[in-house]
Amino acid sequence: MSNQRDRVVGVIPSRWASTRLPGKSLVALCGKPLVRWVVESASRAERLSELLVATDDRRIADVVERFGGKAVMTRVDHPSGTDRVAEAVAEVDAEVVINIQGDEPMIDPALIDRLADVMLDRRDLDMATAATPIRDAADVENSSVVKVVCDGDGRALYFSRSAIPFVRDDDMPREGLYRRHIGIYAYRRRFLDVLVGTPPCVLERAEKLEQLRALHIGARMAVVETEDVGVGVDTPEDVVKVEGLLRARGMA
Repeated sequence: MSNQRDRVVGVIPSRWASTRLPGKSLVALCGKPLVRWVVESASRAERLSELLVATDDRRIADVVERFGGKAVMTRVDHPSGTDRVAEAVAEVDAEVVINIQGDEPMIDPALIDRLADVMLDRRDLDMATAATPIRDAADVENSSVVKVVCDGDGRALYFSRSAIPFVRDDDMPREGLYRRHIGIYAYRRRFLDVLVGTPPCVLERAEKLEQLRALHIGARMAVVETEDVGVGVDTPEDVVKVEGLLRARGMA
């Protein structure tokens, strides 16, 4: 990607502190640290000009640099991964910045490419994210599963932990109605700076969903459809589960 206007930089926020699994970026999965799995998966995306690990801990940076990745040291006190991403690219030339979750070792590189493409093809967009159909009825009512509704052009209207849309009539078909938000974000670089410079809005504080701040300030946000739900590592139990998936997929 020689055109500077088309530069896409991927950033993996990787902080040390974690309530349920401190230092999880360095937790071993099948003998390899989590952060390495994420970097290697994301590196297979063809549209990234550069891939950075944004961390607040020298131990994580050292591991990343030893296996050939590029780490950027950031402040410890960032309130969110988005703020950490913004600091990491403060001196980086990019048209699009993609925030790649640091706890998903099997992130689909094709999804990263699709987000990059939609941002480069549609210059009117401020952001892009992803969603997948909800097929398990229990997930509709699960507040840990974030739902998204879109307009006719595929842009986000609202995100919620509640079941949206609400179905009033019992005879209304529910198949294909609900979509689960997938937490990966592509930002227009100039919009990212505006976003982190804006305080949380009341909707964000109520739902504890940072993407609502973006909508509050008028973001035009595309929602890309994917079948990849993503598998995160948040607890010691997740480590065992994900190791099994890595082996089952022939990745380890």
